[in-house]
Amino acid sequence: MLREPSLLAQWHGWDADSLDSEIKQIYHTDAHESADHRTLMLAGGDLFTLEPVHDGTQITLERGVATGEWAHHDQDITAGWGIFLQQLRFAVEHHPRDRRRTIYADGQSTSGKPPWELLGIDVGWLPEPGQEYALTLTNGVSLTGRVWYRTATALGLTVASYAEHGHGLLILVAQQPHEGIREHVGAQIIASTYGLGVAAYDQAAAPWDEFMERNYPEG
Repeated sequence: MLREPSLLAQWHGWDADSLDSEIKQIYHTDAHESADHRTLMLAGGDLFTLEPVHDGTQITLERGVATGEWAHHDQDITAGWGIFLQQLRFAVEHHPRDRRRTIYADGQSTSGKPPWELLGIDVGWLPEPGQEYALTLTNGVSLTGRVWYRTATALGLTVASYAEHGHGLLILVAQQPHEGIREHVGAQIIASTYGLGVAAYDQAAAPWDEFMERNYPEG
């Protein structure tokens, strides 16, 4: 999942014309794999380490190992790696041989509110990660599945309707204003779907386009 380009594409980033070249650049052209296949050093000094554990593999990503520092303005990149690693964990545990198709949307807003708040999700009342949930969002979408993970800036939910078999993964991201990157609060929607037909995929994607256009129309 860290070496084969077709498998990297099942968790790194989202569907885009530039995805294949990005994967080649990050993981092969500008990366160095150790002889024991336990570490992978990326060009910017970030280090992947793999360690076998009793129930699988523990993966750690340390930023700026080669340089000894990483700039504060890289906070979005750091958060992005966290999202990608959650997508990796989901792919390995739930869809190791399935091809994903992603839904992606982003934007900015002066509202100052994270996307889950605008969707009517009270994170304080959500079950713990691994437990089942059922939600009806303010945009009329009903979701069922399990809470995958949550941090101060991201919420991950498995979604039963996002896969023909099993679940897909929905990640809602809140991004704070940052000089030189964005002037207002930003949001990202990243959904990994599996085996959906054209009609089912379009039905899953349309509400997110509408939600972002209405609530995060800038950028």
